[in-house]
Amino acid sequence: MIDLDNGRVAYAVLSFGGFMGMSDKLFAIPWNSLKCNVHEHAFTLDISKDVLENAEGFDKDRWPLTRDELSRTYTYYGYQPYWQGGTAETTGGMPRQNQKGWPGQKEREARS
Repeated sequence: MIDLDNGRVAYAVLSFGGFMGMSDKLFAIPWNSLKCNVHEHAFTLDISKDVLENAEGFDKDRWPLTRDELSRTYTYYGYQPYWQGGTAETTGGMPRQNQKGWPGQKEREARS
């Protein structure tokens, strides 16, 4: 999901649970919690099944999430909401902007 006011990715949406798309829950996942695997052209999320099962989901008919709901989501996964600081910060690891191997990383480093 894109935050149009800030021109940033606010969160990724993960569908989890249910059977063949029935009764699954949707979850807002902080974008900076995803890790890009450039070689496999995929993103990975290192969150246990228990954490997802206990996470607060949202209804597919009720988009987008409010800032209060997103703030709780970011906090649940251990991240500071992007609108509360200048950079994407995490309490559980390295901010995405500082990780090697992300698309655009070389361009950012060249400008530094």
